[in-house]
Amino acid sequence: MLVVAGAGSGKTLTLACRVAHLVSDGIRPERILLLTFSRRAAREMLGRAERLTGQSVSGKVWGGTFHVVGNRLLRAYGRAVDVQPDFTVLDQADGADLMNLVRCELGLGTGERRFPRKETLAAIYSRTVNAAEKLGAVLERSFPWCAEEIKGIRAIFAAYTERKRAQNVLDYDDLLLFWNALMATRQGERVGGLFDHILVDEYQDTNSLQASILSAMAKGAAEIMVVGDDAQAIYSFRSATVRNILEFPETFPGAHVVRLEQNYRATSPILEASNAVIALAPRRHEKTLWSDRSSHRRPVLVTCLDEAQQSDEVCRAILEHREQGIALKAQAVLFRAAHHSDLLEIELARRNIPFVKYGGLKFLEAAHVKDVLALLRVLEHPHDEVSWFRLLQLLEGLGPSVARAIIDGLGVRGRAVDGGSPSTGVLTPIRRLLDDPPAVPQAARAGMNRLRASLSACVAGSEGAEIPVPAQIERLRGFLEPEVQRLYRSPASRLRDIEQLEALASGSASRGRFLADLTLDPPSSTGDLAGPPLLDEDYVILSTIHSAKGCEWDVVHVIHAADGVIPSDLATGSAEEVEEERRLLYVAMTRAKDALAVYFPLRYYRRPRGREDPHAFAQLTRFIPNAVRALFEERCAYLDEQAPVPGDRVGAAEQSGTVDAFLAGLWNG
Repeated sequence: MLVVAGAGSGKTLTLACRVAHLVSDGIRPERILLLTFSRRAAREMLGRAERLTGQSVSGKVWGGTFHVVGNRLLRAYGRAVDVQPDFTVLDQADGADLMNLVRCELGLGTGERRFPRKETLAAIYSRTVNAAEKLGAVLERSFPWCAEEIKGIRAIFAAYTERKRAQNVLDYDDLLLFWNALMATRQGERVGGLFDHILVDEYQDTNSLQASILSAMAKGAAEIMVVGDDAQAIYSFRSATVRNILEFPETFPGAHVVRLEQNYRATSPILEASNAVIALAPRRHEKTLWSDRSSHRRPVLVTCLDEAQQSDEVCRAILEHREQGIALKAQAVLFRAAHHSDLLEIELARRNIPFVKYGGLKFLEAAHVKDVLALLRVLEHPHDEVSWFRLLQLLEGLGPSVARAIIDGLGVRGRAVDGGSPSTGVLTPIRRLLDDPPAVPQAARAGMNRLRASLSACVAGSEGAEIPVPAQIERLRGFLEPEVQRLYRSPASRLRDIEQLEALASGSASRGRFLADLTLDPPSSTGDLAGPPLLDEDYVILSTIHSAKGCEWDVVHVIHAADGVIPSDLATGSAEEVEEERRLLYVAMTRAKDALAVYFPLRYYRRPRGREDPHAFAQLTRFIPNAVRALFEERCAYLDEQAPVPGDRVGAAEQSGTVDAFLAGLWNG
């Protein structure tokens, strides 16, 4: 069954009701697999199902992300594909670091030609694996400037794979890759037979590898029900493909298609405009969103002179809505890329309007958090070369070459195969560090002593019992605090994050479980751990459109609705990319419940905030042609005498109000 669930149509409740219906019909909860894109979503759905049925299902239904379920299945059945059950999982950033180690060892990037850096290599690798495409095809389409380096890239990928196998580690992509491979073995039949029903959330965000896994799982007796919206497929940069949901009826012949078209969120005028935007897509599942919420307020299209006036208009509108009783938290400003809000943030601060911004650096990408995890990973998996390489370079005066020499001296690269207690040799690299400390530069000696003391305190459990994880993090802080204060800005807030990490670890039974949980389902930001980031009574939300998916607000302001921004001029190389940009605008518009404003600056300055700098004129986004534009209430901010033009730039209100005078002001200004 394919459920095409339009924006705001109750997708979460639909899946919860499906689980409740199956359980009420006598299906054993442990025979149900619920695949979502966050464990939080799975918990919410299962909680609703429990309330509907009055039965306990949360601890019985298999619920979680593809990667979490893959991790669980591979630990139980992975030997069939040569995966040992005690493997550790590299997060995406650590995978890139390991790839960088291999890159340096092979001597690539030291010649006269530019060679891809680790982030680019990791992106190429992930795209190749998840999209199940040949390396050459991926380079030609998505990374053309790297195509001439295909031989070196291929060598790095081969060595990277070999290094992971030798160290018994899997990266994010491996969890899916080996799960898919497992399904082709005899054990695959057993795995597929574990479930009678498989439910998949956000199916439009799945990639080719995930679709292949589901197809193999369905070869057993399991029935598959997927829920999604092709109009909200906006994650192709993660290798997701909208083809999965568009071609579901062909992949599973005889599949029943159900459309959920009633929107319980937005007013009718907002839905009419949103429907008109997505109706221009050449290929989609036909649906028309409708609502019982009638309103005479149409969405507003605000044309501004420039970005500065756009910021002024947004701030003015936010304050007006606040005076009408709409809290700042019930308002959001959405944009295509994180830097598009830079000037707005300055204006918000000037007007004493607090805000919280989403999109950009994620929790696990924060350097100080990665430092803590590197220490924990070394304790859990002493042959984790990437983690050793990171933590050794935290020491003052200790660079990459000395770090590599220490790693070699500790025997980190010699894979420990015992998998047992310290007495069996698993802790050999740590024991060598403690018993025979390596020679380090004078500047690094104090840090090395603190590192040895912290690690020693964490492995000194009585009778082999593991010290509680929060206690380990507390002991590791003895080493980390001086390094954080020396290396990073805002050390106080970073140290508070580490304290919150201790609190988060209190719910984990073991260090390995904590690392797996945090890697496979991380908080999206430090705010997820530390609570509200402001002491103020209220704050407005700033968010990239990608981060806003799944959210809703009473009032939504969409800024920079200009061609070259939406769609991004970097995402117009193919018809598929342009169509995803159309879906981005649709997602932004459908976040609004009561009021929607779309802002369009007429000109962009090449130097930010310059008064006389060169500028370029913009066009309204191609996704709002005249037929769609007619559904908006239009307002020209630069012709509104009540609205001052920011920055004292020439505006029509300062002239005679005529178009000729306005143009003359632009030419002569």
